[in-house]
Amino acid sequence: MSPPRLPPSRPRSSSTRARSPPDRTTSTKSRSPYRSAFAALAGTSIEWYDFYAFATAAAIVFDDVFFPADMPPALRTLSSFATFAVGFLLRPLGGIVFGHIGDRVGRKKTLVITLLMMGTASFAIGLLPTYGQVGVLAPILLIVLRLVQGVAIGGEWGGAVLIAVENAPAGRATFFGSFAQLGSSVGALLSTGAFSLMNLFGDEAFDSWGWRVPFLASAVLVVIGLVIRTRLEDSPVMEDVRAGQGENDRLPVAEVLQKDWRTVLVGVFALATATGGYYVVTSYLLAYGTDTLHLSESMLLNGLSLAAFLELVVTPFLALLGDRIGSHRVVVAGLGGVVLLAVPQFLVMDTGSVVLIYLMMLAMRFVMSALYGPIAAILADGFAPHVRYTGISLSYQVCNMVFGGFAPVAAVWLSSLADGAYWPPAVALMAVSVLGIWCTLRLRTYHLRRLAAGAAATTPAPAGPVTVSA
Repeated sequence: MSPPRLPPSRPRSSSTRARSPPDRTTSTKSRSPYRSAFAALAGTSIEWYDFYAFATAAAIVFDDVFFPADMPPALRTLSSFATFAVGFLLRPLGGIVFGHIGDRVGRKKTLVITLLMMGTASFAIGLLPTYGQVGVLAPILLIVLRLVQGVAIGGEWGGAVLIAVENAPAGRATFFGSFAQLGSSVGALLSTGAFSLMNLFGDEAFDSWGWRVPFLASAVLVVIGLVIRTRLEDSPVMEDVRAGQGENDRLPVAEVLQKDWRTVLVGVFALATATGGYYVVTSYLLAYGTDTLHLSESMLLNGLSLAAFLELVVTPFLALLGDRIGSHRVVVAGLGGVVLLAVPQFLVMDTGSVVLIYLMMLAMRFVMSALYGPIAAILADGFAPHVRYTGISLSYQVCNMVFGGFAPVAAVWLSSLADGAYWPPAVALMAVSVLGIWCTLRLRTYHLRRLAAGAAATTPAPAGPVTVSA
């Protein structure tokens, strides 16, 4: 617990600042936590809508639109997913650049910039020419715009999480932090819903112009997001960080990599199932169902929409549970659920039963909500406020680069090694989840150590004679 602030009329000495740096996730200053949480939700929903629109299109249409028709089908599918993967390569760069701005200037400014970048790139994707029109230039332009998306989303998540977490009342950080996480399910719901709607016009219309509409519609969403975010106040924790900036002259990324590299590394693997595993149970599952099992594309998209809606509903309640019993316990339970459902999910797909497929999609999304919702507050607890944006962004974006971007590609490759069988990707998902359980528990240990060290640094020495040993 940090010591009380001195009155404004009494200037704080540098020694006082050094002894008690701002180290609380939340602050007692007057703010509207719900307004901040809604702003985080609105922005991340738009960002993730654009992101999942690309993921969905990569799974069902980009292989036909942006690559030659005479290319082998498996190679076209891999190439399409590869365009999705390249966006993850620059996400750590986005995390470092916008993390620096967010830790030095403020969380709010970064959130406006990232939203503009993401929205512009997505709108431009909807205007791209096809391979049949301009040849190899079409996939090149697609990749360039995908890289812009990667940089933008690399800086988005950390700022949205901190705006919500740092404005939360004491003891409610997990609940309010989950609003930023809800943007993923809202974005997925909007995206799959938009593609399902366009599918109603028929395959020919969808392949020629229908797939473009979800990307073009992002322009409207961006305008709404900008109106909300420009009215947002920065977090009070950020004001404390600015007050002590003279003491923190090092680059945030340099300090994080020197002092907190273990936290970053453990955070990467704790997040692996929530990122890479998510794409295995969405993008790869969609491709496996349509290409290998020849299931209805619309049926699977509707199932994913139902799953996204379930995630939207249950995530806040699971986050509240995290505030009551401990966020790490909820995350560990969710990871255990993924281990149990990884293989049955694909077995059910083989039956072709719509009811069973939908039930399994809902069950898998429920357990993944348990690990995705509370993880934001857990990760934020691992870093000091003046490097927190950079620290959580590095963990999250490096994880997305390694596990998220290449998860669909790796799943297709692993499956091809076993003649299209489902079990190699399922076993890989199980292994990553088991590792995630251990890393989540380590994050909890690091947080407790940091709290203990902060308490020791702010506890005055007992009065009495001082002896100096030779």
